[in-house]
Amino acid sequence: MTIRLYDTSARQIRDFAPLTPGCVSIYLCGATVQAAPHIGHIRSGLNFDILRRWFEYRGYEVTFVRNVTDIDDKIIWKAGEQNRPWWSIGYENERAFNDGYRALGCLPPTYEPRATGHITEMIEMMRGLIERGHAYEADGSVYFDVRSWPAYLELSRQDLEEMRQPAEEGITGKRDPRDFAMWKAAKPGEPDWESPWGRGRPGWHLECSAMAHKYLGSAFDIHGGGLDLIFPHHENEIAQAKAFGDDFAHYWLHNAWVTMSGEKMSKSLGNSVLVSEMVKQWRPIVLRYYLGTPHYRSTIEYSVDALREAESAFARIEGFVQRVVELAGGPVEPAAEVPPSFAEAMDDDLGVPQALAVVHNTVRQGNSALAADDKESAVARLAEVRAMLGVLGLDPLDAQWAGEGERSEDLHGVVDSLVRLVLDQREAARARKDWATADAIRDQLKQAGLAVEDSPQGPRWTLGPR
Repeated sequence: MTIRLYDTSARQIRDFAPLTPGCVSIYLCGATVQAAPHIGHIRSGLNFDILRRWFEYRGYEVTFVRNVTDIDDKIIWKAGEQNRPWWSIGYENERAFNDGYRALGCLPPTYEPRATGHITEMIEMMRGLIERGHAYEADGSVYFDVRSWPAYLELSRQDLEEMRQPAEEGITGKRDPRDFAMWKAAKPGEPDWESPWGRGRPGWHLECSAMAHKYLGSAFDIHGGGLDLIFPHHENEIAQAKAFGDDFAHYWLHNAWVTMSGEKMSKSLGNSVLVSEMVKQWRPIVLRYYLGTPHYRSTIEYSVDALREAESAFARIEGFVQRVVELAGGPVEPAAEVPPSFAEAMDDDLGVPQALAVVHNTVRQGNSALAADDKESAVARLAEVRAMLGVLGLDPLDAQWAGEGERSEDLHGVVDSLVRLVLDQREAARARKDWATADAIRDQLKQAGLAVEDSPQGPRWTLGPR
């Protein structure tokens, strides 16, 4: 058994070899909490939640760190715009992110450090970089000297001589316009902390380097985040950490975006879809299926039609689960192991789409067993399906979805009563051999997204393709 992952720094898929046998350490760049999350933000958390679950299934002990950037230019700007304390903005949106992660079934991280709680570690790192000649103080700010680190840009593979850094308002004393700020001198009306170079606040890149060092040490296995973080954020993290003396991350994993009309989902573009609103329109488990099942390196083009397709696909899985549970007279325990073809797909760079194909194929086998009244085979297939869905965080019988099950049960009961009235009319038409009316009723239900199945016990309905 070897898990293989696409390493951005190597530009190829590599066999995963942990630094400590049996253990995996992961640092994921989490939320910058200037606003509530849209589904593009949450996708990263979902992708790495599935990665974590797969490592744990494979027997690894996982340490998972997902930070919170609670001080940043954008947060300060938002605070001024709304005439509120900066910490109020951050705390409100941090809670919104955590609500979103929980709603979509993400396991809580091992550690979730806030940037403002680690000023001491940041000062220690800056002091070390200044002593080693990789950073310098100017007018109360501290900058990283990019020319002092020959390997700078090794992740994004840019040419330093061709790179142009835009001027930063109010920033003075840079030796090179491409040097980046690790500590920003205090400005009137902005939050600040004491430092050996005067009062100020940390730069974004420094925060993650210091927190990764604090919680995972000088070397760890995997650093993750969205594609948009490769430069400058992750590039600058690497330069700071390695110039400080850390080995830092041994693998770099980046998830792709959620786009609308081909553009990255972004608040600045005005095309974001807030998680808090989406969970009112769609069941959270369906949102998880929609966002978590494409390959993590593939772009998701958001559309309502695509969400409806995901809803229908997951409904077919749920329908099978429900029928076998009814047949078995209660829940069926998940199998101890997932099918080999599922494991093979997951081991190959977290191939969730291929793994999901195994789930759907097993569901089809189970449905065939149900049609043949083969209870033993149907129950065995459900056990396999539950094991696979559990790895993906999508088992509808899992306790994490219990609350959603209760809410959807109420709605299902109302819909079931209404559909039963229509089905009774269809049965009456069939009894008088009015096949045209019976077929017309069935077709109308199909257009509404409901599939009708005639069984010896009478007609039953499920959600079907729209």
